[in-house]
Amino acid sequence: MNITRVYTGDDGESHFEDIEVPLIDRGNIGWISKLESATGIVFRETDGDYDLAFHNAPRKQYVINLDAPVELETGDGTKRVLEPGDVLLAEDLTGRGHISRSVDGKPRRSIFVTLD
Repeated sequence: MNITRVYTGDDGESHFEDIEVPLIDRGNIGWISKLESATGIVFRETDGDYDLAFHNAPRKQYVINLDAPVELETGDGTKRVLEPGDVLLAEDLTGRGHISRSVDGKPRRSIFVTLD
């Protein structure tokens, strides 16, 4: 399973990285990753005019995008659109951070799984 990671580089800027979560074949129940400890879960809704300037992730967390796309932009100007069903591993806890904005004025629901 592929997910997107956003992290702070040595230059103090956030960057994207594609990472693969290894899955193990468990037969008729499907392919499953190893268990990862989490500390909590947060549910979030954002309006269609959501446009958050540069900010850091408040903690290491997975962000599961549920029903609308979101555009992320890193300090080097790279932009990515995460679609419904995409997962982000947010680890840019320092530096300038990233920008998050709605796409096409659509409100969005997401789930944060905290790892701190």
